[in-house]
Amino acid sequence: MTEAIYLEVSEKTEAAMKAGRRVSVSGMLKFLGVSRSGYQAWLHHVPSDTEKHRKTVKAKIQDIYDGSRQNYGAPKITVELRKTGEVISERTVGTYMRQMGIRAQWSRPWTITTKDSDFSTELQNILDEQFTPDRPNAVWCSDITYIRTIDGFVYLTSIMDIFSRKIIA
Repeated sequence: MTEAIYLEVSEKTEAAMKAGRRVSVSGMLKFLGVSRSGYQAWLHHVPSDTEKHRKTVKAKIQDIYDGSRQNYGAPKITVELRKTGEVISERTVGTYMRQMGIRAQWSRPWTITTKDSDFSTELQNILDEQFTPDRPNAVWCSDITYIRTIDGFVYLTSIMDIFSRKIIA
């Protein structure tokens, strides 16, 4: 939180300097409720080797994640990182991914949604494969399908008049 405040103060200070205005950094920091010593420490902070390494590993994770079209999770990214010679655990990769706000996309496995039934006793074939009716609206044909959307499945049903070959509903 304070890092965001420090960043905002430094941006405002630079903008004021470029505009040729004088600005009181101490006043801004006092108003925001943060210490001057903390701001100065943040301003002159040199990242450690660990921070630099963490940043490069996060960049590699982002590259692998984008290269997999955002499908890979921590296990697969760990394998890819180890192929490049990086020594890292799956748990660390998962932690970094959480910090970066990325996660693998989970796709639901395909499941059978229709069930076969024995229609021989229930229904009779009255059409008997005669697909040339004599008049309109004598024979209709229908079909149903489902379309996968973000919110789930949407079902689409169509009814066709066999005589005119037009969709009725």
